[in-house]
Amino acid sequence: MPVSERLGSHLKRAEQALGATKAAVLKPAGVTVAQYAALLHLSENPGISAAALARLCLVTPPTMNTVLNNLQDRGLIERTPHAWHKNVLETRLTDEGTAALADADARAVRVERALAAEFTAEERETLAALLGRCVTLLERERP
Repeated sequence: MPVSERLGSHLKRAEQALGATKAAVLKPAGVTVAQYAALLHLSENPGISAAALARLCLVTPPTMNTVLNNLQDRGLIERTPHAWHKNVLETRLTDEGTAALADADARAVRVERALAAEFTAEERETLAALLGRCVTLLERERP
């Protein structure tokens, strides 16, 4: 099967282009794409555990722990023991983390808006539906 006919190659190129573009626009905000994703999800889920955050950010728990350690070292998040489950750390944004997220999110949203502007509303809906079908099939085919 020629590479040009492999949909996986096209999906990977799009994913890498999006990641590289977001990495470049987030660099002046002082965060990586993974750190931005963690801050974004933390803003919507204060107190979430590292394991749950890893699932939301589509990374492994060890990777998320590294991301969180780096954010904590910079004072962007705080982690405190859960009131009842002492082995679970609750994670929350600090004021500095909220400010960093605001800067990073404004930059990331510009990329998302530019991407969305390339398509009509109908094309965006179709693309989202097609990608959803890809995910469904690939999850079904996974051994």
